[in-house]
Amino acid sequence: MTNVISTLLLSAAETAGSAHGAEPMWKDTSLWVSAGFLIVVGFALYKGVHKSVGTALDKRAQDIADELDEARKMREEAQEILAQYQRRQREAEEEANAIVEQAKRDAKRLAASMREKLDEQIARRAKSAEEKIARAETQALAEVRNQTVDVAIEATRDIIRNRMDQSAHAALAEKAVDELKDRLH
Repeated sequence: MTNVISTLLLSAAETAGSAHGAEPMWKDTSLWVSAGFLIVVGFALYKGVHKSVGTALDKRAQDIADELDEARKMREEAQEILAQYQRRQREAEEEANAIVEQAKRDAKRLAASMREKLDEQIARRAKSAEEKIARAETQALAEVRNQTVDVAIEATRDIIRNRMDQSAHAALAEKAVDELKDRLH
């Protein structure tokens, strides 16, 4: 500030010196403008306007610095939140993929289990059918055997009746028929 005042005084002196003899110094307007300016600047310095202006500028600079810090913090928070959301998205995608893979494994396991149960059921039914067929065959053979025995017995009776003496041989035939029945059944 003192440099400004010194510069103004020097310029006023040069102006006054250049107009040496033409006009008196108090009639020079540049002197009065310079003097008025010096009074205003002196009054401003006396009242501490320069301190107020400096304080206001310092406060404004501090406010700007605070706003920049706040903006920086907000940006860092935003980046952190973005990173968290991206992490969560990746985790959700991984979890979804894991669920799909588990579902595929479960479906394969279930299909294999169902195929195995179906094969077991088919095998049981086939075995049951084979057993029924075997029982039916056994029963049919027994019926055929019984009928064959009955037919053979009747045929034997007819032959014995026609060829033998009626009374003596009847007892023999009856005995043979009874023995045959016991052996075949």
